[in-house]
Amino acid sequence: MSTKNSQDEIATKSTEVKEENYIHEDIDPVAEKRLVRKLDFILLPMFCLIYCTNFIDRTAIGNARIAGLEKDLGMEGFDLNIALTVFYVCFTAVEVPSNLVLKRVGSAWISYLVIAFGAVALGSAFMKTYAELIVTRVFLGLAEGGTLAGLVYCLARFYRRRELVIRMGFFFGLSPVLAGAFGGLLASGLLAVDDFGPIKQWRKIFFIEGIITIGIGIVLLFIMPEDPKKTKMLNETERALAIARINADATVKNNGFKEKATMKLVLRSFNIWTVFCAMGYFLVNISFQGLSLFLPTVINSLGHFTVVQAQLRTVPCYLVGAVFSIMNCFMSWHLNSRGIGIIVSMILQTMGYAIAVGTKDSHARYAACFLSIMGGASSGPLLLTWGVDNAAPDTMRAVAAAAIPGIGAFGSILAVWTYLPTDAPNYHIGNSINLASAAFVITSTAIGMLYLKLENKKRDRGGRDYRLEGKAEEEIRDLGYRHPSFRYQL
Repeated sequence: MSTKNSQDEIATKSTEVKEENYIHEDIDPVAEKRLVRKLDFILLPMFCLIYCTNFIDRTAIGNARIAGLEKDLGMEGFDLNIALTVFYVCFTAVEVPSNLVLKRVGSAWISYLVIAFGAVALGSAFMKTYAELIVTRVFLGLAEGGTLAGLVYCLARFYRRRELVIRMGFFFGLSPVLAGAFGGLLASGLLAVDDFGPIKQWRKIFFIEGIITIGIGIVLLFIMPEDPKKTKMLNETERALAIARINADATVKNNGFKEKATMKLVLRSFNIWTVFCAMGYFLVNISFQGLSLFLPTVINSLGHFTVVQAQLRTVPCYLVGAVFSIMNCFMSWHLNSRGIGIIVSMILQTMGYAIAVGTKDSHARYAACFLSIMGGASSGPLLLTWGVDNAAPDTMRAVAAAAIPGIGAFGSILAVWTYLPTDAPNYHIGNSINLASAAFVITSTAIGMLYLKLENKKRDRGGRDYRLEGKAEEEIRDLGYRHPSFRYQL
């Protein structure tokens, strides 16, 4: 018994030494640069691929629509809008619960989600009725809802607050536009090849995309990294450095441990800043998601195009949007300001929708699609980064990463009803609503920046020091963003 006690004491002391190293280790800039480069090479391509599959499977219905989906399923009027609404309702419902499960069981949860929505996409190739379309959209929403939130949460556990925006720009800003471009190319290619068996026309889009997604999900089961304390992609030295970096960025050091997810912390996560970013995300989704879902339809209304020609004309819009998204997130990182990046992107989107509302010229309206996609591509990632940057401790970061896109998804629901068949071909109502949403985001972002600046100054003057009075050590650790030493990222 005494031998066992001695071993336990040695193990405890060893753990204490490691934790002490996590806190006090001097961070070697050369080693840190090497570690960040390794994280970038592993995490960013992987996360970008995951969200690309998510976005492609979600928006494939837009490509399938102009390839005969509605006719084959006997749809008419607002049937498609209803199906898209059902998807986003389910998508929203699972965001926060999914991230709390992820926090508990680990990153394998994301692999299961990818396999699940890949299976739903594959099953969509065999739909024969409108009722079956509704069922598949329900399950697709439930499977896809936690993916983005989970990826953002995982990313935030490896990078410093200031570093996160560039990585979000690559993974979240780049993925939708690349997925949109690739989805259009893949759809046009599949529609140009011969049918195989019962898999004809639009069914080929769902069938092939589903198989690709399932394959990626299975591979992820073996390579998806855990958090810095457990991941096998880092050795012991790199693991200690990764945790020391996060500690250096934290107001209260946690040495890579996750505090217990209490209901108090979950409810506190829905603070004024999380709600602010969620409402901004809501408005951005109105102005971006609707156009993304209906872009093939919008472009098809600008001229006499074949189905393949209309699909291909969506690609340049997304490619230009991808380039701008990276540039804008880099500018935001360089200026260390998320708000400025959001304002710049939404100014471009405002210009795009103003052109779409103000003219019927097909060339000008096609140019407007470029500006609108450019603006929406980076504003969403910046708003989500802004919310996660200013969320602490770990439980609140997990909830904020889910709540912002979760609440924001209601904007996607509204966006579904902005492009109506009765408003074709100019979609004046939809473009006007999107114009108003983009303009409002510009104004609210400026107000948000002012609020954070004033709050930081108040903390500099000691105006929040009272929050430490009479608090136990555990209570102080759980203060997170409310801690007087915490400073908001502008």
